[in-house]
Amino acid sequence: MNRIVIFANGDLPDLDKARALLRHDDYIICADGGTRHASALDLKPALVIGDLDSADKSLLKKLRDEGVSIELFPRDKNETDLELAIQRAVELDPHEILILAALGGRMDQTLANIALLSSSYLAGRSVRLDDGVEEIFFCRDQAQVRGRSGDTVSLLPWGGAVTGIHTENLKWQLNGEALSPEKTRGISNEMTAEMAAIRIQSGLLLIIHRRAS
Repeated sequence: MNRIVIFANGDLPDLDKARALLRHDDYIICADGGTRHASALDLKPALVIGDLDSADKSLLKKLRDEGVSIELFPRDKNETDLELAIQRAVELDPHEILILAALGGRMDQTLANIALLSSSYLAGRSVRLDDGVEEIFFCRDQAQVRGRSGDTVSLLPWGGAVTGIHTENLKWQLNGEALSPEKTRGISNEMTAEMAAIRIQSGLLLIIHRRAS
C-alpha cells in the first residue's frame, strides 16, 4: 500500500488546498468526526474508527449502508481517536501516512496530535500532519521540505537539544550547530529554493513548513 490518508477532526482551512494533496489511490481512514472532512471532499473512507461521539449520525448511517467498515470504541479509553487511526494505519504498513485536519481548534488536541508523531513506533516511517497550508513532521536524522522559495520553515527541538544541524537552501543556514528548546533561534527561516534539506546528528527536530499564500 502506497499511502494512507487519515482525516482527523480538527480544522481544514482551505478545502481546495487540501484536495490538492490527495491522490486517486489513497486509502482513506476517518478518525471519528474526520468523516465531515472526507464528506466535504466527496471521499468515501475505507474505515471509520473511534468512539463516534463527534461524527454526524446520519452520515455514519449513510457510510454504514455503503459498506464502509466502522470500528466503534468505548468513550472511556486511553487513546484519542486519531491515535487509534494511526495504529490501524501502521498495521497496514503503508509507505507513507498523511494526516489531514489535525491542527486548529482545541490547543490540547493539537499538541497531542503533534506529539503522536514523536512515537518511537513511527520512527523510520514517513508520517506528516498537513492541512494544505502547513505541514508538520519530525526529523530524526535527515529530511527534505518541498515547497517554494519564500515558504517559511521553522525548526523546533523536541524534548531536548538537537545537535549537529546542517541545512541547505534555507536563508539562515545552520552548519553543525545546535538548537535548544528554550531558545527561539529556529523559528521563521525561509526557503530559497523548491527543496530544503535538513540533517541532524542527535535529538528530535520538529519541522513546520508553512506555504506562502
